[in-house]
Formats: sequence, structure tokens, C-alpha cells
Amino acid sequence: MRFAPEGYPFLFAGLVAAVAVWASVLAVGGAFLITVAALVSALELFVVWFFRDPSRPAPAEAEVVVAPGEGRVIDIREMEEPSFLRATARRISIFLSVFDVHVQRAPVTGTVEHRDYKPGKYAVAWLEKASEDNEQASLGITTPQGRVLVRQIAGLVARRIITDPREGDRVERGERIGLIRFGSRVDLFLPLEWEVTCAVGDRARVGSTPLARLPVVVEA
Repeated sequence: MRFAPEGYPFLFAGLVAAVAVWASVLAVGGAFLITVAALVSALELFVVWFFRDPSRPAPAEAEVVVAPGEGRVIDIREMEEPSFLRATARRISIFLSVFDVHVQRAPVTGTVEHRDYKPGKYAVAWLEKASEDNEQASLGITTPQGRVLVRQIAGLVARRIITDPREGDRVERGERIGLIRFGSRVDLFLPLEWEVTCAVGDRARVGSTPLARLPVVVEA
């Protein structure tokens, strides 16, 4: 299993702590130390699970827009997106629990032409106000069919958003674009003319689950 590089310090620290506590158990013994060792080991297993970065093959159809985050679709609505699309867009919101994969991937192939970070609060990520008030990072991608915006939003537990691409970079659909630590939300903004193929309540697998379809480009 692959792991996100950002998790290596946590994995190493947890391993050292687990080894140290279990060494104390072997040397001293006692129910208290055994309990502590078990808790530290469970925490290390959780960190291993959290920072996993599984390979998720994208659909064969090039016109499919894939999920930028892994979790449950909690909202689909039309709203204004003034920062990059600069128009009314359709927003698809995905809630990531602490047990979901937290790596984000590009929903489409295109060029990054917008990158922005905004500090903020840490409200529960499934609340609507989290989309505006919480710490967040936005990545705008331009395609021949139009613009899309991916917004990484910190949640109640999350305290760190990582966004990999820079403005001017080309990203391929399914390519890793970032990571949010410990519970969060990902919003995807699409042009209204793009067909949405998911529904509220659907489970999305990052980089592979179809959320929408690109319109057909008619060449002159």
C-alpha cells in the first residue's frame, strides 16, 4: 500500500513511541503500561490507515469528471462562484470522514490558472457555513470545455491543507493535487452546462468515481 509522504513524520513518531512503551512493558510490566502501549499502538494503526494513498484508476472515457475527494456527496446546488469561474456554477460537496482517504486528485485534465489560500475557522465540515468560513485552499483548472474549481476545506479536526500544483502547471485527470489532514471537505465547482451524474448520498472514490461529464467540443 502506498502512503502519502506527508504522513511519514507521524508514522515514524508513532512507531518510536509504540516501541518505547512496549519496551517499558517488557522491562517493568503492569496493567497501566500495557493499557498505554495498546492505546499508542492503536493510534499508530490509525495514522497508517489515514495516510494511505491507494491507486485509483480513472474511467476509460476521457469526458468523465472524476471525484477530487473521497467520501460522501452531501450537497449539490447552483451558486455563484466569483473567484475563478466568475459565473453561476454547480457545486458538488464531498464530506471526508477521518476514515476516508484524504489525498485529493485532479477531476479533469487541464492547466492550473488559479491558486488561493484563505485562513479561517474549523467548523464541522458538513455544515454549509464551513464552505465559506473554514480554512480553505482553492485550485482553478482550465480545460478546452471550460473552467473548474476544486476547493479543499479544513474540518473540525483538520489543521493543515496541502496543495501541490502551482499556477501554470498542467495536471492530468486523477493526478494527485493535495491532501487535507484529519477530517475535511472538498467542493467541486462546475459550469452549469456540464452534466452532473452523481446524487446526494453517493459514495465517491477519489480519482475514479464519475461525478459529471464534459460537454462535447464541436470542432469547426
